[in-house]
Amino acid sequence: MIHATGDRANDIILSIYEQVENESGNRDRRFRIEHAQHLRAQDIPRFARDRVIASMQPYDAIDDGRWAEKRIGHERAQTTYAFRSLLDAGAALAFGTDWTVAPLDPMLSIYAAVTRRTLDGKHPGGWIPEQKISVEEAVRAYTLGSAFAEFQEKEKGTITSGKLADLVILSRDIFKIDPKEIEKTKVVMTIMDGRVVYER
Repeated sequence: MIHATGDRANDIILSIYEQVENESGNRDRRFRIEHAQHLRAQDIPRFARDRVIASMQPYDAIDDGRWAEKRIGHERAQTTYAFRSLLDAGAALAFGTDWTVAPLDPMLSIYAAVTRRTLDGKHPGGWIPEQKISVEEAVRAYTLGSAFAEFQEKEKGTITSGKLADLVILSRDIFKIDPKEIEKTKVVMTIMDGRVVYER
């Protein structure tokens, strides 16, 4: 796992991972890039081809979306936080919060991935809306995607018999409400290993 934010850094890391595969053979390494934030369009298919996990933090998109285009330009911004493009290319996504840099609340990250509404309110339809993903895709990246990234998909990531009973009950059904309301959704109960550890 290597952190890479800029498009050049992501290209370099992808090339390093490719070199390892070429020199040491093909196996289930689950290489990942933390952030995978600014990507060149031609590098997006490399994630799927080389089985590199894009470990991303969606909240940063609605935070950075207030100013990123001024720094990198409109064209390069089109493949910034490229959730949709990565999924369409067949890449695996693993979502997280980037806490302590960003809020710990995962609802904000799901809200960000689905709406891309920047914190300043200037993009009510979403900043680079072509990169929005569905609630189901965001939840999957946050749960099974993250479990897969750490070789734990047989233990957690889905509510399945035999897996850890780690789950939350939410105040609202995020699959049915207007996505703009997801950020107001609260955890009312947390269950870990089958035990209630938090109740509102």
